[in-house]
Amino acid sequence: MNAEELLRQYAADEINFSGANLVGINLAGRDLIGINLSQSDLRNAILMFAYLNRANLTKASLIHANLSGTNLSQANLVGANLRDADLHGAILQGADLRSANLTLADLLDANLSGADLRNTDLSGANLTGACLRGANLREENRRYAANLRGANLRKADLRGANLTGADLVRVDLRGADLSEATLRGADLTGADLSGAILRGAFLTEAILVQATLRQTNFTNAKLERANLLEADMASVILKRAILPDAKLGKANLVRADLSFAQLSRTDLSRANLEGADLQDANLTDAYLARTNFKDANLTNASLVRAELSSANLTGARLQGVMMPDGTLWQD
Repeated sequence: MNAEELLRQYAADEINFSGANLVGINLAGRDLIGINLSQSDLRNAILMFAYLNRANLTKASLIHANLSGTNLSQANLVGANLRDADLHGAILQGADLRSANLTLADLLDANLSGADLRNTDLSGANLTGACLRGANLREENRRYAANLRGANLRKADLRGANLTGADLVRVDLRGADLSEATLRGADLTGADLSGAILRGAFLTEAILVQATLRQTNFTNAKLERANLLEADMASVILKRAILPDAKLGKANLVRADLSFAQLSRTDLSRANLEGADLQDANLTDAYLARTNFKDANLTNASLVRAELSSANLTGARLQGVMMPDGTLWQD
């Protein structure tokens, strides 16, 4: 079917084009609101700036399609194949993309706010500057977990997004805004979150092994039982963060802000906290073997029952510190 025939039928109130062969069709800028293109073959189609609001594209093939600037708000794209598609600036607000294939897709500056991305494959996709505010990427019984492995989410807006259990291994999240996002159990191994904002984010049991977290803002974030082994956290902001039972062994926390942080039972063995601010931090029962506190500020911190054996406290400020034996530090 060619573009002229489809548009003629659509103008006559025909909206069902399910299973149609539309390879390479040019429908740029056309108004196709509510059209049914489920299971259609739209490979290499030109749909830039088209209006496909509330369209049914279930299991459609859109490989290499040009959808830049296209309005797909509230569209049904469940199981659609958008591999290597151009979605630069596309509007996918409230779209259903469950189980869709978006590998290597270009979603630069796309609007995916409120979109359902459960079990969506976004591996290798470019989401630089994209808005995913309130998007759902959560895992449900290991069946509906979004795969963003190796994706580029630099400066993306993910405020309030649900990324529970998401695969974010080696993802580029530099400068992204994840304020109040849910990342419970998410795998961020080797991810780069330098300069990212995670104020009030939920990262309980998240995996951040060897992640780059330089100057990342975790103010008031929840990181209970999170795994941050060998993470690069130089100048990270963890003010008032909640980290009980977290693993921070061998982490680089040089000049980190951990003031008022909750670090009870946290493993900081062999971590480097040189010049860090731990004022009023709670380190009760923390494991601090061979931890480097050189020139750190521990004023009014609690080290009750902490394991301090072989820790380096050279030049550290210890005024008002409650020592492991429950006594105040004496100069």
